[in-house]
Amino acid sequence: MRNMRSTYNSVVTAAIALCLWLLPGQGVADQLDELFRQLADPGTTNWETVERDIEIQLSLSGSASADLLLRRGQDAIEEQDFEAAIDHLTALTDHAPEFAEGYNSRAIAYFLAGLIGPALDDLRHVLVLEPRHYGALAGIGAILEEVGDQEAALAAYRAAFAIHPHRADLHGAIARLERATEGTAL
Repeated sequence: MRNMRSTYNSVVTAAIALCLWLLPGQGVADQLDELFRQLADPGTTNWETVERDIEIQLSLSGSASADLLLRRGQDAIEEQDFEAAIDHLTALTDHAPEFAEGYNSRAIAYFLAGLIGPALDDLRHVLVLEPRHYGALAGIGAILEEVGDQEAALAAYRAAFAIHPHRADLHGAIARLERATEGTAL
């Protein structure tokens, strides 16, 4: 009887520990939801801090090896070694296929390497994983604008602006493309 009670107590203790370990993950999701809510509010005065906190949360993979690959890929982008960046970030997306920031960073490397199709594919993948990723939406807008699809670019910029109404570059892009797509009055 004593062994059974001891086993039962061990199982209960392990279950409680597991629940406590899992709860912070839910808290992170709730925290990210709250940060995005704050960012979308045009009245938020500390939006730079909120933006930084979102970017920090989005860059957390939960894996030391994934974090290392992300850092190596981003470092290679900064060094303009786009081939190495793509290699590191492809390893990351293979290792952590549910980590949106891996695809976002690789999209940047693809774009800078002149590979527009793969960049757009990765940005679309980012949005499947995190539909509120304003950076991916803005990236799609920039690519579409560059290839001459002004109406689709405008839609992408507007979607990014709805999530992040504080970015002056988005406001400027929207104004520029609204003027360009309005047509000329007679």
